Amino acid sequence: MAAVHVGDMLSAMIEALQVYADGSFDAASLSGGWAFVVMDGDRQVHKAAGASSGPSNNTFEVLSMVKALSFLVAEAPSAPATIWTDSAHVVEGSSRWRFIWRRNGWKRVRANSHERRRAIPDLALWQELDGALDSNPQITVRLCKGHTGIVGNDLADEAARAALTQGLGCNGASRPRHDHPRRL
Repeated sequence: MAAVHVGDMLSAMIEALQVYADGSFDAASLSGGWAFVVMDGDRQVHKAAGASSGPSNNTFEVLSMVKALSFLVAEAPSAPATIWTDSAHVVEGSSRWRFIWRRNGWKRVRANSHERRRAIPDLALWQELDGALDSNPQITVRLCKGHTGIVGNDLADEAARAALTQGLGCNGASRPRHDHPRRL
């Protein structure tokens, strides 16, 4: 059987793509892993993962979303898609906070004058995510419960943890991995 390009396969899928994104973090080493998987029903059709240094778990949750969006834009630019995450932080940021932050010049504004105009953690990632979501209205972000047997979420979680484990010796350099199906 001939090899099939991931983009061609994704374009042929009629229903919305289902993508699961997850991050993993080790506070002791300030390192994390990110991963996303593209599913066709219960079958994984693409997976990517990587590791790098970073300040928090939320960094890798947002990074996994940015990586998933970048993949969708490159491989299935007009396909409707839902990106599922178990991070309420990412869902709230994607659906509410980014609009507020953009209006406020990418600062968090609080009523307390001592906290006004605070920097947004992971600002560059949020801005990249904001631009990608704005340019691709066919992509939605939804919350799923983590560690409850949802196949795609479990696969993304395992891949993010594996990337973190493999990346702990990488001294901050990102080490992405892509697993493409060879045959369908």
